[in-house]
Amino acid sequence: QVQLVESGGGSVQAGGSLRLSCAASGYAYSRGCMGWFRQAPGKEREGVAVIYTGGGTTYYADSVKGRFTISQDNAKSTVYLQMNSLKPEDTAMYYCAAKRLCTVGFPLDVMMNYWGKGTLVTIAS
Repeated sequence: QVQLVESGGGSVQAGGSLRLSCAASGYAYSRGCMGWFRQAPGKEREGVAVIYTGGGTTYYADSVKGRFTISQDNAKSTVYLQMNSLKPEDTAMYYCAAKRLCTVGFPLDVMMNYWGKGTLVTIAS
């Protein structure tokens, strides 16, 4: 049984940084991918960043390119999202998600197999 547990959310001023962590248990898919999605109040869920667990290939939403970095520590079964230069529009619930098999590109949220419960990120202007 796969479980994903997010941590690291909080409230910071615009321009600040946060690092989110996603600890995975029971997930051992070398051809899969893990990623971060977010949902702001009144908005649809959107993909933020994804990393392919086998080769480390990464994809980012245009809105976060150059500011966010996704990484993984396979020894700790943990995926991170380093968020710098945060903006008020980054305020959202951030969810970790995983997919058993990923081939190319950024998977849609509906294609992900497993989800965490989320961690709230609030950016004050």
